Amino acid sequence: MTGTFTFLGTGTSQGIPMPACSCQVCLSTDPKDSRLRSSGLVQINNYTICIDSGPDFRYQMLREKVQALDAIVYTHEHRDHIAGLDDVRAFNYRQQTPMPLFAPREVVLALHESFSYIFKGNYPGIPQVEINEISEKPFTIAGIPITPIPALHKDLRVFGYRIGNLVYLTDAKTVEEPSRSLIRGIETLIINCLHESPHPSHFNLQEALAFIEDIQPEKAYLTHISHLFGKHEEIQSKLPSNVFPAYDGLKLGFETSLSKV
Repeated sequence: MTGTFTFLGTGTSQGIPMPACSCQVCLSTDPKDSRLRSSGLVQINNYTICIDSGPDFRYQMLREKVQALDAIVYTHEHRDHIAGLDDVRAFNYRQQTPMPLFAPREVVLALHESFSYIFKGNYPGIPQVEINEISEKPFTIAGIPITPIPALHKDLRVFGYRIGNLVYLTDAKTVEEPSRSLIRGIETLIINCLHESPHPSHFNLQEALAFIEDIQPEKAYLTHISHLFGKHEEIQSKLPSNVFPAYDGLKLGFETSLSKV
């Protein structure tokens, strides 16, 4: 079965263009250099799953004309990955059902803290959500098998996800062998790559390429890109033939199946 992955955003926590910045990337007129906060949309068999709901969630749903959203899966608790949760209200109203959220315990706790009003009482119009706490074990959503890929964002645990022949892994700095063994030889790998300089909590270009070389995917796409990395075309010129800088709105096809884990 063929699914579709859409890059909703491919930028860092501040996005591109960044406020108050006049660098060549932030002033670029190339739409591929305009990057919202990183997240993705998975569509399989008329089922739609969002990976993260960052600050640009509302606009991303409008841009992609998403008419129905069936679940949100979270990678970690940083604000650039959870801050847009309130805007599930539109889907609550349209679908007349709570939004299923799938998240590790750390994210569940952060959602309760950041959106305490959602979980306190029945104030009119608040988002309606259904929390599903996940671990490092595989799980399913509507029969779609999903395998968490644990990594470290400096000292913070983050989850990437393998869905069929596609892996989405962002905000990673360290990926240990047990996680690597789950994804070696994957067809499509999506991995964060901040820029070329070393960074304490993200892959830089050298680290991302070394990771790709170890995993040996057919194709790899870089996301969570900083304005310090350069323009889209400049980034592409620095990459191997099977590695590409992702951009907002890019759609990828991938193979998966429906089953129960």
